[in-house]
Amino acid sequence: MLLCSLGLLSGAAIGREGPTVHLGAAIMYSLGRYAHIPGEYLERGLIMAGGGAGIAAAFNTPLAGIIFTIEEMARSFDRRNSSLILIAVIFAGMTALVVHQSNYDYYGTSPAELDFSWVWLGVVVCGITGGFLGGGFSQVLISGSRRLLPFMKDRWLLVALSCGLALALVGLLSDGLSYGSGYIEAKAIVSCAGHDKCHADMGLLYPLYKLFATVVSYLSGIPGGIFAPSLATGAGLGSDLAMLFPKELASTVVVLGMVAYFSGVVQAPITAFVIVMEMTDNHELVLAMMATSLLASGTSKLVCSKPIYHALAENFIRALAHEKMQKIEKPESETDRSETAEAQSTQRKT
Repeated sequence: MLLCSLGLLSGAAIGREGPTVHLGAAIMYSLGRYAHIPGEYLERGLIMAGGGAGIAAAFNTPLAGIIFTIEEMARSFDRRNSSLILIAVIFAGMTALVVHQSNYDYYGTSPAELDFSWVWLGVVVCGITGGFLGGGFSQVLISGSRRLLPFMKDRWLLVALSCGLALALVGLLSDGLSYGSGYIEAKAIVSCAGHDKCHADMGLLYPLYKLFATVVSYLSGIPGGIFAPSLATGAGLGSDLAMLFPKELASTVVVLGMVAYFSGVVQAPITAFVIVMEMTDNHELVLAMMATSLLASGTSKLVCSKPIYHALAENFIRALAHEKMQKIEKPESETDRSETAEAQSTQRKT
């Protein structure tokens, strides 16, 4: 929590949902251990429930919390865990409402409407563009984190300085728009897209600035999520693509751009359209969002074959295994060297 807060205050393009998922899962797992709950499946259920509660509390999106748990965290969903997950998400959502003292939509209310004359063209354009861009982001993040892992232990200061300078540079180029989670910028784009008096013009390069800042922030090792920055990047992408469509369709294209890019990044199409639907309080675009999310996820797989969370987890586990093997082999190698030196000494004496 401390490092995530310091990262946001320093301008890192991270979201708070990553740490909330981690904290929720850790707290629920710890409670299960202290309560001596029997059954391995129940411990796994506690971890899944805590992670779903973290998403629900971070964005006030209870449905997305449940879908994220089933689609992303659980490789095979066990029905015995459904009640536990549902209860955890309900309590997390209720707690968030008590803290905010009212019901709220994370990105406000979108004025998007379904216009069948143009909307399906928007689905195709946003789905393909967002899928390619999101897949490219995921591939860069996976490859970059794999290559930087060996340097994080011995040259962490050099990595931190390099990432900090890069983040500052892109912040200067974007007039500060690339800093932070992107919540303010995304909310402004979603709320006033298509309005005559809209002052949410972030510039054509805003999504690229945000994408680059998110990559650099994550590679630096700062604990943070990629949900919020990805949604902000998607909103910027939708705003750019809206220029290709009639003005009255701008708000629709912005929402579809958010869904497309986010689905391209996480390759979890159900989570993508549900979380955007809840965040923007928009139910009229459900079918269009479903189609966009599915198309973007499929397009993303052409660029990045493996989902980002699974690939990053594999990188982390592989690094841990390599470190453990080095610790095991090191004493053996030292013993071998001492035995060799002793044998050489004996031979010289002989």
